[in-house]
Amino acid sequence: MISKATPNNDYSAKDIYVLEGLEPVRKRPGMYIGSTSLEGLHHLIWEVVDNSLDEALNGFASNIEIKLLENNQVMVKDDGRGIPVDIHPQTKKSALETVLCTLHAGGKFGGKSYKISGGLHGVGVSVVNALSKWLKAEVKKDGYVWTQEYSKGKAITPLKRGEKTTETGTTIIFEPDPEIFPEIKFEWKKIIDHLREQAYLVPKTFIKIKDEREKKNNVYNFYFEGGILAYLKNLIEDKELISQNIFYTQKDIDTMKIEIALCYISDIEALEVSFVNNIKTGEGGMHLTGFRSGLTKVLNDYAKENNLLKSNGDLQTFTGDDVREGLVAVISLKHPSPEFEGQTKAKLGNPEARTAVESVMSTAFKEFLEKNPNDAREIISKITLAAKARLAAKAAKESVLRKGILEGSSLPGKLADCQTKNMEEAELFIVEGDSAGGSAKQGRDRRFQAILPLRGKPLNIEKARLDKALANEEIKSLIIALGTAISSEFNPDKLRYNKIIIMTDADVDGLHIRTLLLTLFFRYFEELIERGHLYIAQPPLYKIQKGKIIKYAYSDEERDLIIKELQKLKTEKSKTTDESEPEITQESENVKESEEENIDNIDTEKIKGITIQRYKGLGEMNPEQLWETTMNPQGRILKQVTIEDAIEADKTFDILMGDEVLPRKKFIQTNAIFAKELDV
Repeated sequence: MISKATPNNDYSAKDIYVLEGLEPVRKRPGMYIGSTSLEGLHHLIWEVVDNSLDEALNGFASNIEIKLLENNQVMVKDDGRGIPVDIHPQTKKSALETVLCTLHAGGKFGGKSYKISGGLHGVGVSVVNALSKWLKAEVKKDGYVWTQEYSKGKAITPLKRGEKTTETGTTIIFEPDPEIFPEIKFEWKKIIDHLREQAYLVPKTFIKIKDEREKKNNVYNFYFEGGILAYLKNLIEDKELISQNIFYTQKDIDTMKIEIALCYISDIEALEVSFVNNIKTGEGGMHLTGFRSGLTKVLNDYAKENNLLKSNGDLQTFTGDDVREGLVAVISLKHPSPEFEGQTKAKLGNPEARTAVESVMSTAFKEFLEKNPNDAREIISKITLAAKARLAAKAAKESVLRKGILEGSSLPGKLADCQTKNMEEAELFIVEGDSAGGSAKQGRDRRFQAILPLRGKPLNIEKARLDKALANEEIKSLIIALGTAISSEFNPDKLRYNKIIIMTDADVDGLHIRTLLLTLFFRYFEELIERGHLYIAQPPLYKIQKGKIIKYAYSDEERDLIIKELQKLKTEKSKTTDESEPEITQESENVKESEEENIDNIDTEKIKGITIQRYKGLGEMNPEQLWETTMNPQGRILKQVTIEDAIEADKTFDILMGDEVLPRKKFIQTNAIFAKELDV
């Protein structure tokens, strides 16, 4: 346990400000937590934890504990001041009940109890209460333990004063309401990742997370003293640094506190993570805009003042994209009155934040470059390469765009397009190789299904800039077929197909090609993924036949199950042949033997009258089989590609597809135990 700061005894019911009632939350939960999906479900935890973090952020708490309990219950406990329990002058109820049962009732609206806050105390916890089947609050305050229980936003017990205590703090235990959430399944990794991030942002706070579901007893403890500088070092783990020194600055302007940490790595992607009052602003906002403006201006000024652009031909200035290539940055803003766009706080709208961050960035980063001239030259050199690649990519894009090629007037010759012009029903299958492409073209429904076969493996764009990607014929054909253009000309509204389906062989090469295509889409067509257009086809792994009965299996487990079912049919048939005869026929003896044998590793093509065909490639299927199993909308299996965590996805793609060998080797060694067998 960490010793906490001295509590502020002035925090009482008079500090709770009531703005409006609670009833709308259950009617329109999406307005308050974004959605009732798993994302919204986890948002309940974030809202309660935010209150504890706000206590720590303002110096009133040092320990926070989160537990996942049985029966879908979650506990969040802190050693802060404790939510006030005295009678509120406006509601005539306890401040605790007021906070938990009234929307926009909290200690953060008056501006005295909290200098900085993330979630709005009373908004978040009252929303959680409204959307919970059951909630219990336990407050240690004023020398006693106080408890009260709630259901669906209403108190179901009076506030009870319990045993005496010298401690202070708040414990909230809640159970989400299944009437609101169609699926209640808390994801351990998602919670761990979020709370690890928060521990970086609230340094010197001990955060403990425990999973007690199904007697798992998984425990994580987080405690960091380095703040966002430690967070940045975690983000660049195993990366090759371009600048040997990491830039860090911290400054207070007016009532805002600004922290920035950045460095450059040997990569072509940028990673910028921004926060406001410890809330990740996934869509950025004014603070990120100010950071980018300051960064671009300082680097251009430094390059010009030191004549570093003089011998670079057409290159006169760096753009924002140029200076962000290989950049890893963390921007944290503490603001007393943040104005977010949307309840989930993904984007900051305060214009004064832009001015303040740009001012701090411009002054401090200029000083950093002047003090570290070697780092400055390495950074400028990398940015210059990025700028030259941009100019080359511009020329390549112009060649692709020329004569309206992306408007559909000249589609690639290898594309077997569909007949419909209705984008909503059109599908594009990206198929590996001419053999599979031939089967797919013959088996498809040409009315709404288009086929684009790829020759060989696509270019790994994780290791190549845009100009190289646009010079690749396979990628060029795909861009033309999609119709959206790419990079600065990208327009998702011009997409020609509602479903883009990657269909590759179920072997190592096929999985590699799929990964290369996913990398391409993630880097250059991310919005198509976000809009739900990208899918992965699931061709069967096995064809299993017994007589005239044909079944398809999409996994080893399903294969084994089908075999057992067919063997059972055979046994039942043999039993009905002559029930009066006590003797076992040769056929039923064989069946008995086959039932008892271990079929976990079936390598043979035939097992006691059952033929098993392992499909190594799509080309092994005839057009009718490919249609029936993989392309027919009535019976096929498609996996939709989603991006739940862009930063984690970016990190994974970089590990698997990037230049650095060590992280990939480490990843393979760590995850090798999960590979049951290798198909090589």
